[in-house]
Amino acid sequence: MLVLGLNAFHADAAAALYRDGRLVAAVEEERLNRIKHCAGFPALAVQEVLRIGGVGLEDLDEVAIARDGRANLRQRAAYVLRNLRGITRVARKRLKDRAGLADLETLLCEACGRPRHALRARVQRVEHHLAHAASAFLPSSFERAAVLTMDGFGDFASALWGVGEGNRIRPLGRVTYPHSLGILYTAICQFIGFDRYGDEGKVMGLAPFGKPSYAEFFSRLLRLTDTGYELDLEYFTHHTEGVETGKDEYGSPSFAPLYSPALARKFGPPRVRGAELAPRDLDLAASLQQRLEEAFLHLARLLQRRTGLTDLCLAGGVTLNGVANGKLLEHSGFSRLWVQPAAGDDGTAVGAAALLCAQAGHPRHEMIHAGWGSSFSREEIRRELAAAAAEHSGEFEIRELPEAVLLDQTAALVAEGKVVGWFQGAMEWGPRALGHRSIVAHPGHPGMKDILNARIKQREAFRPFAPSILAERLPEYFESSHPSPFMLLVYRTRQEKREALCAVDHVDHTGRVQTVTRDQNPRYYGLIEAFERRTGLPVLLNTSFNENEPIVCTPREALECFLRTRMDAVALGDFLCLRRAAAAAPAAAEAGRARA
Repeated sequence: MLVLGLNAFHADAAAALYRDGRLVAAVEEERLNRIKHCAGFPALAVQEVLRIGGVGLEDLDEVAIARDGRANLRQRAAYVLRNLRGITRVARKRLKDRAGLADLETLLCEACGRPRHALRARVQRVEHHLAHAASAFLPSSFERAAVLTMDGFGDFASALWGVGEGNRIRPLGRVTYPHSLGILYTAICQFIGFDRYGDEGKVMGLAPFGKPSYAEFFSRLLRLTDTGYELDLEYFTHHTEGVETGKDEYGSPSFAPLYSPALARKFGPPRVRGAELAPRDLDLAASLQQRLEEAFLHLARLLQRRTGLTDLCLAGGVTLNGVANGKLLEHSGFSRLWVQPAAGDDGTAVGAAALLCAQAGHPRHEMIHAGWGSSFSREEIRRELAAAAAEHSGEFEIRELPEAVLLDQTAALVAEGKVVGWFQGAMEWGPRALGHRSIVAHPGHPGMKDILNARIKQREAFRPFAPSILAERLPEYFESSHPSPFMLLVYRTRQEKREALCAVDHVDHTGRVQTVTRDQNPRYYGLIEAFERRTGLPVLLNTSFNENEPIVCTPREALECFLRTRMDAVALGDFLCLRRAAAAAPAAAEAGRARA
């Protein structure tokens, strides 16, 4: 049974392919068309997952899309009856947004260059939050677990909680329109000048620089209830004006302001993007993050008390907030968490397909790694290197190396303070670079954060970089022993390790940790081991392989990023490509060690 899952006409468009209940491939459209958070129909992603699976459109048995306009009809009808006067404009915008879903079959055939009759699969619609829940539970290792999803909105809901058991998910409750943690977080981000889609993660990093001095206001803005939470709608516009969507100058999705003039009357004019951050903005970020964490804990505790379970699966864009996720382990009553790598709306492509497979009786497939995207052969990489060398004659040296030598020479470069691109195996699924399309550097180099920003990343100074650590060594460096394979949990750095990890230790002495096992990613694990042999640190600084663009997908994109930035080297498969200055450094270092 072949099932294609889709997230379409929504930000982070994506496609996933399942065969007999096992995940074959999963790819975000942005990695292929190079438009961050791309919305619309994932035509290129569909082509790619079918190519990876070695199948054609005509081979599909089912197509699942994570949108169902029939979901939550009772709640929709009740809301409309209560708000007849103000619903017209909002409804008109929602109908416009759904127009693209009218003929998915035609879009699929056009994407694959096939006639309409080639598609014999049925298209089935899955409620958005049920797809999130399926993406959270079905690929997990838990036989029975609580499930919690939270985002902006999808199919009239902003949150769902329930229980997953075996191949089934039983919803127990939802928070429905117009109340939403995602809307709250995005609206405040917009107000303090972080108004691009995806800027919420920046504000999470900004929050520790402020104080929660507006906590009392936020406790009124978001009221916690016995059935979830409620917004003070005076400060929002989504329920009266709708959510005005468009595209920014880069083609990425954008939203008109979600906050009302009441917020400016309370706090003064909103900050303009790029303007200096005022103490007010820092304190708003801190107060927002604190209230979000309180809401997380509130929902998790309600769910834990109701179910008595100690395992929890999370999904939805709000659960990309690793700080809040980390605090659940300490305070919620749950002892184990699982968050799949594409916890945002891209992940609903996996969830929708996995749910149809589960309903058909196929065994569940545990997702132990994130490498579900495009991969490239040695010959494909060799050709791209040859083309780049011909175009940039004399700028760099190429070495083809056995794996052990590749790991040792790469580790030597990083140990000496060099910045190295790391391009290995299949591309990651989700927004994080996890040792397949990464840039790696020394986590204990005092100036490394500034070096990375000046040479490559050009990020705001307040944003932290992340540590990748050998999983078994986690408790030595951070105040947790719970695995974090997809970099979606933030832990406190142990006091005695803060200096050694100064380039990845945030201002509040935390790190957004990725734990690495040999089974999960053997080559990346081997690189960290090689780095430890040279430095004593079982940790690498890991950031995404990109420069103000989606993470690189192909060897060509990796080489282009390497050449237009001031990266010192890049390891592509079995090849180490070094700028001439960097190429001399390992040889000199080895010679020095030999003399010693």
